[in-house]
Order: sequence, then C-alpha cells, then structure tokens
Amino acid sequence: MATLLLFVVSCILGGLGGAVGSMVGHAAGSKGVWVGGVIGGLLGAVAAAAVARARKWIEPSRFGTTAIGAAVGFILAVAIAVNTLSSPIGPILSTALIGIGAVVGARFRVTPR
Repeated sequence: MATLLLFVVSCILGGLGGAVGSMVGHAAGSKGVWVGGVIGGLLGAVAAAAVARARKWIEPSRFGTTAIGAAVGFILAVAIAVNTLSSPIGPILSTALIGIGAVVGARFRVTPR
C-alpha cells in the first residue's frame, strides 16, 4: 500500500509543482515558463519524497534515492510531454514516470561509509 501511495503522491506533487512553477515563471517571459516548470517539478519531486519519509512510507535512509528517482522521472516526463504536446495523452501519461522514478528510487538506500 505504501508503494501505491508513494506513486500517487509523487505523480500529483511533481505534476502540480511543474504546473505552479510554469505559472510563476510566466512572469519572467516565455523562457520563464519552461524554467519555472522544471524547477517547480523538481521541487515537487523532492517534496513527494519528504512526504513519503514523514508518513513512514519509506525509511529515512531512502529519502535521497527516492527524491533522485522522482526527479529523474520528472525530467523524462518533461522530455516526453514536450514532444507530445499535440495530444493530451502524452503529457498526462508521462506524469506516471515521476511516480515510477520515485518507486524505483525507494528500492535503493545510501549507506554511510
């Protein structure tokens, strides 16, 4: 159940972060939309990992890898969404990559040396 919740929260917060970041970045012009969207989505990916850690869906030692996995998933989602803007299906389905990245990242942990 925790894995499903991690997936859903990552998709929601990553997508929401990208959308809000785009809106905020719009004030800086057309390039600001893209930069703001990427920064917002990456912050949303990290926030999703923080929520998962706080809710004990992941061990604290897995926070970093979960955040990195969600961030990599977001970057892949951006690449797909940008190339499929003519259809709503590509951008919507690409959001699942954020959750998949978070779930994959949660399988790993950073061990201290």
